[in-house]
Amino acid sequence: MNGTFRALRVSETANGVEQAIVERSIDDLPAGDVLIRVSHSSVNYKDALSASGNKAVTRQYPHTPGIDAAGVVESSSEPSIRVGEEVLVMGYDLGMNTSGGFSQYVRVPASWVIRKPARLSLENAMVFGTAGFTAAMCVDTLLQVGISPDQGPVLVTGATGGVGIVAVWLLHNQGFEVVAATGKSGQEELLKAVGADSVISRATLLENANRPMNRPVWAAAVDTVGGDVLGNILKSIRYGGSVACCGMVAGHEFTTSVFPFILRGVNLLGVDSVELPLDVKQDIWNMLGDKWTFDDFADFKQRTVKLISLDELPAALADVLQGTHCGRYVVKLG
Repeated sequence: MNGTFRALRVSETANGVEQAIVERSIDDLPAGDVLIRVSHSSVNYKDALSASGNKAVTRQYPHTPGIDAAGVVESSSEPSIRVGEEVLVMGYDLGMNTSGGFSQYVRVPASWVIRKPARLSLENAMVFGTAGFTAAMCVDTLLQVGISPDQGPVLVTGATGGVGIVAVWLLHNQGFEVVAATGKSGQEELLKAVGADSVISRATLLENANRPMNRPVWAAAVDTVGGDVLGNILKSIRYGGSVACCGMVAGHEFTTSVFPFILRGVNLLGVDSVELPLDVKQDIWNMLGDKWTFDDFADFKQRTVKLISLDELPAALADVLQGTHCGRYVVKLG
């Protein structure tokens, strides 16, 4: 298939890493079973790292980031994936070392393709994207180990970020008392509007960090930041509680002791959305598109999502990398 399309292209130059919106040929895309005309993508922290030249995310440049893509199948060598079908792709190697979703076309293996839930439009699927999907995984993981609203408050760290703000909304809609922690001042009104019962500063979570154990406060937590914050949260989880951990913006290392685990039976639960088996990804997307698309979704979207064009993407990536943005960016490509 011949044709050109627009995409963000990140290149290494003598002056450093440069981003540009360029014309590309479909023939330049990597080999794959399914060609998708991308309608929407979303901006995640990993995308900002890739777009900044971070070799821990993307090894070789020039490269098109974008770990999310929602669009329509243009051609397929896999009989079960039909031309004209609306599909999603997230995780695996998309946008890391395989040309990603900040592009009007992607070509991927059939084993990466997710059927879009019928009740979600392509745009609304990207309101969730990888960040919202990860939030759903965290909440589902806590529910699977028996955390329930009657056990006490649930803490969400990094609550103004993409994962955190969706986690606040999901937990609220399932009847939990939600305490939102953020390092950004002035966001209490937003967080309470999407479901937080109270808002605390991230600095509060580092208090008494020198103690071996703290007063039990939280029934559970969704932690998106890692580092010393995670280490101290574990000391404040109530007996039998759990922490779903999915991020490391505050650092990939933390210090703790065995006390939370052997004195209070605390569970530390790791959450990964990248290499999850396709059938599990499909199940979680189906859940988001059915019983977890709550009645106040439109209001949540209006408050937390900014729809941008491909030309506006470089500025949005800079915001996400610097931690200055609240909520989600959805990129309209089609």
